Amino acid sequence: MTFHSMWAELLPIGRDSASGGYRRYAWTGADADCRTWFQEQAEARGLTYEVDRNGNQWAWLGDPAAGNAVVTGSHLDSVPDGGAFDGPLGVVSSFAALDELRSRNARFTKPLAIVNFGDEEGARFGLACVGSRLTAGQLTVEQAHRLTDGDGITLPRAMEAAGYDPDTIGADPERLARIGAFVELHVEQGRALDLSGDRVGIAGAIWPHGRWRFDFRGEANHAGTTRLADRRDPMLSYAETVLAARREAELAGAVATFGKIVVEPNGVNAIPSLVRGWLDSRAADQERLDTVVGGIEKAARAYAEAHGVDLDIVRESFTPVVEFDHALRDELARILGKDTDPGLKVPVLGTGAGHDAGILSGSIPTAMLFVRNPTGVSHSPAEHAAEDDCVAGVTALADVLEGLACR
Repeated sequence: MTFHSMWAELLPIGRDSASGGYRRYAWTGADADCRTWFQEQAEARGLTYEVDRNGNQWAWLGDPAAGNAVVTGSHLDSVPDGGAFDGPLGVVSSFAALDELRSRNARFTKPLAIVNFGDEEGARFGLACVGSRLTAGQLTVEQAHRLTDGDGITLPRAMEAAGYDPDTIGADPERLARIGAFVELHVEQGRALDLSGDRVGIAGAIWPHGRWRFDFRGEANHAGTTRLADRRDPMLSYAETVLAARREAELAGAVATFGKIVVEPNGVNAIPSLVRGWLDSRAADQERLDTVVGGIEKAARAYAEAHGVDLDIVRESFTPVVEFDHALRDELARILGKDTDPGLKVPVLGTGAGHDAGILSGSIPTAMLFVRNPTGVSHSPAEHAAEDDCVAGVTALADVLEGLACR
């Protein structure tokens, strides 16, 4: 199959007809359909298909136990009403790159694998990169068992309902020991390549980032009969904190976003008793991130006290700065024709977005390729990459895989 036919086949799965975005959440029907598509692609190419203990899918060319394998891939799940490219572009491009290498009659000297990591976006259980975190031992079994979705369904129950055994999840050092290098291709989540006029870039580092939950607890009351002076309204403290987050981020040259909120009792004519909001913050370095989040927390506590509201703040996840393996990054640059001259053809980019490659970087050498996004829009139905840029990405990935696995 060609890149275009694979893309067209995957495109309708999990797409919401009203928004045009995708709702491919972990361990749901749409996720199962994506997994079936991956398995069919593997089997159509005569690859050895397997699912690991954490629900990640693998398609192997060569002996998986031989060691020093070159692995590529990404994820197929999405954020709520996300775009078509974030994740799936990397998986489709991986199969297309293998097809390209076979058309070149490439002779592999190392095992090659394509992977679909489960629950990268964290849309259902609130924690990103669950599949790779479990594999790398960055998420314990106990922590994973405590993850719940908005309906109170735990991760183990969801996995079991989807036909997987949750009792097997956990760190998988034996599998990681097989891998010599992991290269993830991803649509750029920004406009750096568009501004530079390049189709493909190499990742340099991932900004430190995390998620914090802010629970503002007040007193539920009647919206029509309770005097303003008598209210303990947590929505006021929350709203002021959202504005504070924007101010703190601007001052530090970072980003901070409250993008998810839960309100109780959530009635039009009721003053809330609880407003729960999730903060996502990212910065180019740890010092700036600490400054931003510290400033937001300080402001939130002051606003809560002023309105007679209780406040709890919980850090739900955190990833420190990720410097991709320099030797592997330099090898990608060499393969793609990049040297130390000023006029480099393949730029090195930083990114504020987290990825499975970043999670695995503490265990194995990892690298990333980015494909140009003409608008920079991501996590939205408007996310886009031009067809010729996608093809350029496939060619670049094929070149990289050939350089790493066929020598």
